[in-house]
Amino acid sequence: MEIPDGKKISNQIKDEIAAEVAKMRERGEKVPHLAAVIVGSDGASLTYVGSKVRACERIGFESTLVKLPSTTSEQELLKKIHELNEDKDIDGFIVQLPLPEQIDTQKVIMAVHPDKDVDGFHPMNFGKMALDMSTFIPATPFGILELLERYQVDTKGKHTVVIGRSHIVGRPMSILMGRKGWPGNSTVTLTHSHTKNITRIISQADIVISALGVPNFLKAEMVKDDAVVIDVGITRVPDETKEKGYYITGDVDYENVSKKASFITPVPGGVDPMTIAMLLKNTLLARERHRSRE
Repeated sequence: MEIPDGKKISNQIKDEIAAEVAKMRERGEKVPHLAAVIVGSDGASLTYVGSKVRACERIGFESTLVKLPSTTSEQELLKKIHELNEDKDIDGFIVQLPLPEQIDTQKVIMAVHPDKDVDGFHPMNFGKMALDMSTFIPATPFGILELLERYQVDTKGKHTVVIGRSHIVGRPMSILMGRKGWPGNSTVTLTHSHTKNITRIISQADIVISALGVPNFLKAEMVKDDAVVIDVGITRVPDETKEKGYYITGDVDYENVSKKASFITPVPGGVDPMTIAMLLKNTLLARERHRSRE
């Protein structure tokens, strides 16, 4: 049974990007510039955005953090997005989700220019991904592909079951695992809350990718022997016995499923460190595209 080290792989990717950035500086070229917009003061979002800024510093990117109050109107946020779209110094930017209830998330996603949408959420980029065209792949699915590739996980002809149909992970993952190429070329079943006989379907899977957000949903009896299990879920579960008042767990009953799986990602430390690394990779790609047009 293999336990992939997401932190180690993400650091390798950051080192590879840092080497590319160093070459850019040597050639006197502009280095990539990533901006992040955060509305409000959600603790998890602030932590995540802070780690993105630190990652940029480590690899030599320029970074900009735009903090807006939770009372920001939809119009004010759209105005800020327009400014970032027009700013030629910024190669890519993300708007941290979730957003306050007065803001329509769909409008915000649509407002980000596809050429700067390093989250890969814009319909134009999602459509290109679905058509196997060069584009920005959403960072978490991109990170899962990278883990599968670097650990030489065979996906060709395998039955992949994706649990959860979110636009951020589940749906793009189902498309990517069925694409031509590797990782890909698998037969994909996308399951969700209305799927009948979900346990039977999961038990037939060679590869299970769970992005449901339900702690310990996937039990050992649902998984066949030697399955590859990718746990994308990451949930804070309240626990007063812990110093922070909570513990972090995934969708998978790790202790028991790990006894049957041939490959299983831990939470934390599996998929989660990969997300920021692939966001940085998308930003590097954005800079290269912009340079080719200059």
